[in-house]
Amino acid sequence: MTEERKEVRVWCDGCYDMVHFGHANSLRQAKALGNYLVVGVHTDEEISKHKGPPVFTQEERYKMVRGIKWVDEVVEGAPYVTTLETLDKYNCDFCVHGDDITRTADGVDTYHLVKEAGRYREVQRTAGVSTTDLVGRMLLMTRQHFRRGESEYSVDREPSKSMGQDKTARSPWTGCSQFLPTTQKIIQFSDGKSPQPGDRIIYVAGAFDLFHVGHLDFLEVAKKEGDYLIVGLHTDPAVNRYKYGNYPIMNLHERVLSVLACKYVNEVVIGAPYEVTKDLMEHFNVSIVCHGQTPIPTCEDGADPYAEPKRQHKFKILDSGNDMTTEKIVERIILHRLEFEDRNLKKEKKELAVYEAYVNSKKKGTPECI
Repeated sequence: MTEERKEVRVWCDGCYDMVHFGHANSLRQAKALGNYLVVGVHTDEEISKHKGPPVFTQEERYKMVRGIKWVDEVVEGAPYVTTLETLDKYNCDFCVHGDDITRTADGVDTYHLVKEAGRYREVQRTAGVSTTDLVGRMLLMTRQHFRRGESEYSVDREPSKSMGQDKTARSPWTGCSQFLPTTQKIIQFSDGKSPQPGDRIIYVAGAFDLFHVGHLDFLEVAKKEGDYLIVGLHTDPAVNRYKYGNYPIMNLHERVLSVLACKYVNEVVIGAPYEVTKDLMEHFNVSIVCHGQTPIPTCEDGADPYAEPKRQHKFKILDSGNDMTTEKIVERIILHRLEFEDRNLKKEKKELAVYEAYVNSKKKGTPECI
């Protein structure tokens, strides 16, 4: 008789503000270390006290984390400092976090208690993305988004100080760096399952930029229309054509992973054509094409991009009950511009100080736990 394998319960916690593929990748790695993943999410009050104002409310953040495919359970209002009592309360064997730093407002390592008890595991953080970086991208939206250089900005203050974009002094954890996509990463995020014979296949398309609760709620109602949900993601130039300005904020590869991490999504079409054609519908055996309540821009020639599914009576407008848009998120950032600039600057200064101390300790041969 074989002995039943013990369930390994893993604990992760954090702010999970502006949930992106970096968060998802960390949770994916954490889940792989056990069987059941419990994620604690901090309150707005705790985040404001230790880091500065969050972009999303705690209710929005709770919902976003629940929408990540590797998460089994969400604990609302988790304490900022992870304790053994918290792990025991939720029957978790150990805590997992990325290899970046998290400190309280007083500079205390938020994981020092579980580290000392040997109940801490570390996973590699995803290079090229962070909430601090994304906030910085949105702050740059009012100037020249994504540009770098000595004379880019001549407006109110020097960007290297206000945006955390100083190339000579940038945190290795939350500084802006190039995200390098690989086929392996896409495979890790994909469930790899094909639709079954007889499945009702749903197709939706869009930018899905800065994946947020509005997207999540829409995809949830879209999935209920059938059995297998395919999301077509438009290319960066296509998104820029109909959104103008400096959109998209996240490039196509970043958007692919953010959408793939959603538990309602089965497959993603990378760089989907803007017009939903007869060929596309036949290729994926689409039963119904859905769209949300947002306006539908025309094709470049003025044509309706959904003319074909409408002709086939396979088009449906869905109401998710959530009117959040990427533009509204950007408005939140710009409205509280100085607060977020200050938050980014303080976070980077704190990280740089810790990182420099760590580097110096290694040079002296006395490793210091970060």
